[in-house]
Amino acid sequence: MIPLRDNIRTRSFPWANGLILLANILAFLFEISLSTAGLNRMILRFGLIPARVHWLDPNTWEPILTSMFLHAGWLHLIGNMWALFIFGDNIEDRLGHFRYILFYLLSGLAAAALTIAVTPASTVPIIGASGAIAGVLGAYFILYPGGKVLTLIPVFFLPWIVDLPAVIFLGFWFLLQFLSGVASLQAAGQVAAVAWWAHVGGFLSGLVLLFLLGGTARRRAPPPSPIEVVYHPHQDDNR
Repeated sequence: MIPLRDNIRTRSFPWANGLILLANILAFLFEISLSTAGLNRMILRFGLIPARVHWLDPNTWEPILTSMFLHAGWLHLIGNMWALFIFGDNIEDRLGHFRYILFYLLSGLAAAALTIAVTPASTVPIIGASGAIAGVLGAYFILYPGGKVLTLIPVFFLPWIVDLPAVIFLGFWFLLQFLSGVASLQAAGQVAAVAWWAHVGGFLSGLVLLFLLGGTARRRAPPPSPIEVVYHPHQDDNR
């Protein structure tokens, strides 16, 4: 399922979401400017390798953050950035710009933490913003369950476009990530090409962080405009 757009409008310009998008795009442009050997060194240095992270040693924590801004190819980048573009502005609108940036980064950190907890011995580098973006999806699931997501569903290579309630679109997406994560654990000796548990951890962290950062509080409607007094020159003033 590919989301095309949603129907939730925002009240403020999502400049924080735009900065996150830009940071990811610039990081990827730098990646593709490197030689193959240079790119491999970069991914090994800044990608998240669970076996190298030791929680008692802060010197091993850096890749938890830097891995969130690296991508494995154009499709990886475009898929993540498109989802962030569609859903991120609404979460920023509810949380405010600076709390949204904090929310995004914490969601990514929580996604990495669950991945490390589930696959602590893995030596495969993990890169991508999908864990943090999953947090955005989790928050959207809570805030706008009745929102409509225009969705492209390929059926035997034929496009089927349908409006789906956000609760169904995102609920199905999370269920797919969870089941795929469980299947990856049961495939002995197999290395998952997708960080399913990062998606699960990000989504669940988005639910919790939304409450902790006050995102569930209803926003007050803007104050009404002052009543305009109009003078009618022909009005009878009892003179």
